[in-house]
Formats: sequence, C-alpha cells, structure tokens
Amino acid sequence: MSVILILILISLVVAVVFLSAFFWAVKSGQFDDTYSPSVRMLFDDKLKKDKKANL
Repeated sequence: MSVILILILISLVVAVVFLSAFFWAVKSGQFDDTYSPSVRMLFDDKLKKDKKANL
C-alpha cells in the first residue's frame, strides 16, 4: 500500500512540474503567433546567387 502512495505522490509532483512549465511557456509568449507557422511552408525560399556562375 505504501508503494501506491509513493507512486501517486511522484505522479502529482511530475504533473505539477509539467503544468508549471506549460504556464511559463504561455506567459513567456510561446503560443502567441498561431498564423505564421501554418503558412510558413508556403513562403518561397530566397535564391542564393552563386558567385562562380557569374564569371
């Protein structure tokens, strides 16, 4: 029975750690921009000019 209580306490500590990490991420602005990531793959990459090809 004591093993179950220890496991429950450990799981609660882990849950609190993940919940606090989530709130920290929200507070620091990790989830502010929801539009750009969805259309970033549609943007064209800029072409790199090869200096040797212009000779």
